[in-house]
Amino acid sequence: MRRERAPLAIGILAAAGAAFFILPLIGLVVRTPWADAARAVTSADTLEALRLSLVASLTATGVALVLGVPLAWVYARIEFPGRSVLRALTTLPMVLPPVVGGIALLLAFGRRGLLGSWLESSFGISLPFTTAGVVFAETFVAMPFLVLTVEAGLRSMDRRYEDAARTLGAKRWTIFTRVTLPLIAPSLFAGAVLCWARALGEFGATITFAGNFPGVTQTMPLAVYLLLGTNPEGSYILSLILLVVSLVVLVGLRHRWLGSA
Repeated sequence: MRRERAPLAIGILAAAGAAFFILPLIGLVVRTPWADAARAVTSADTLEALRLSLVASLTATGVALVLGVPLAWVYARIEFPGRSVLRALTTLPMVLPPVVGGIALLLAFGRRGLLGSWLESSFGISLPFTTAGVVFAETFVAMPFLVLTVEAGLRSMDRRYEDAARTLGAKRWTIFTRVTLPLIAPSLFAGAVLCWARALGEFGATITFAGNFPGVTQTMPLAVYLLLGTNPEGSYILSLILLVVSLVVLVGLRHRWLGSA
């Protein structure tokens, strides 16, 4: 790639834009009480919140894979009336305020919700303020990242390999599992990681739909929020953990999202 020198005005504005993002991160690193970091990270409450965050976010990612990959395939391959509207509705949580998403989940799956009342009366299943509710909330806000990434992979893949397998007599499921999925594996992996990272950092929908109960629904972001009022230094440490996780995800996906530089 040919190297260019940025004009002075563009360079100054670019530096200001970079500083806008970097300075808050520097502030977090500088203000973190490193002497208490080990104790805060290994405390029972932190470990419990971390365990719950990992379990819920990984489960949400699994649910998103099961539901999101077929949805992405439909969007990429099937033409039907209203597809663009449906696609917009199912990716809306990416831009929807998370608290609004939590309220929508309550109205759908709450005890008096459209489906929640039937679930409780028929099967005794109540999702709000449970660990399952955390998984629901995280899946709701995170799955669109996987759907869009996988859809892009499906649209850009060379379909001649599928056509060749079809002419050789392979069935649709065999083509999907043995040809399509391996070809879109990079997109599938990137979408799953982005979905997991978004689920791990979810706050608004979780606290609205599942509440903030230690050991049951209190994930790492909720623990940070609680500590901010009682132990600000502890919240800095937990925030730094989430920052490191997010940075690792971005660096790991740099070849797909940030280029190879």
